Amino acid sequence: MNETIAEKAGGVDKSGWRLLPRVQSALLLAAGLLAAAFWLPPAGILAVLVLVCCAGTMEFYSLLDHAGIRHFKVVGTLGGLVLVATSWFSLENADATISYEYEWFVLFGLTVVILLRIFPQKNNPRPLETLAATLLGVMYVPFLFNFFTKLLMVWGGWEGRLLVLYLIVVVKVTDVGAYAVGCSFGKHKLLPRISPLKTWEGTIGGIFCGLLASILFHHMVGGDLGVVSFNLRDAAVLGLVLPLAGVVGDLTESQLKRAAGVKDSGRLVMGMGGVLDVIDSLLFAAPTLYIYSRLFMVRLTF
Repeated sequence: MNETIAEKAGGVDKSGWRLLPRVQSALLLAAGLLAAAFWLPPAGILAVLVLVCCAGTMEFYSLLDHAGIRHFKVVGTLGGLVLVATSWFSLENADATISYEYEWFVLFGLTVVILLRIFPQKNNPRPLETLAATLLGVMYVPFLFNFFTKLLMVWGGWEGRLLVLYLIVVVKVTDVGAYAVGCSFGKHKLLPRISPLKTWEGTIGGIFCGLLASILFHHMVGGDLGVVSFNLRDAAVLGLVLPLAGVVGDLTESQLKRAAGVKDSGRLVMGMGGVLDVIDSLLFAAPTLYIYSRLFMVRLTF
């Protein structure tokens, strides 16, 4: 979520925030999500993953530009795309265990390339900063975003699309609920150093909305998410855990943007900012859902 919305989503701004561009973008994104989830072929899904990952990674490195931190944008961005594509094709043609090995191979190779890339630089007074910033970009966006690939593919084919749809619905309903409750009732600051307008009231209200969305989704799908079982206990636990993970992701990006001195990570999405502003809360929620589903949700057999 962008800084403006992130701060107001749990904040107390009642000054007539212009909602129309945000609503228009949200509707377009929702339509695109539904199309991708149920009508795009596998190649189209992969293309969406790659494009979103690329845009988000480049926006992160743009934050480093604003902060005056040197980095290897091309190496980090291309490495992230290779990571996502490698996970997709390895899961499409092999089992999950082998795919994990490929993923670690890519991360190892990318780390080596980043470390070697510093050698030709003669006038870089802070090489450690450059190396650390580039690696952070890889781990923050492509590595975390790659859990979308795993949610889609790890159970075979790309049948995890309903699982991904559930994730996005719960987290984004949390965002909207936090915005609405925060604007109406927010009084007590959550973390003013990071997000000055975010409040405890808005955050708790958003989590409650996420819980309701999870339970309603459970009712609508009749107890399964296409590839795994989904009982009421799972809906309740995930309805609390996923919104909490989304809040952490939101605050993390807010802190990064504050350190860089910018309001939005980009301007690609009207009314919302950049791609990273849209997926920030999902970057921590996707690994959370994947880990929970692997440990506690039973795989369905057909």
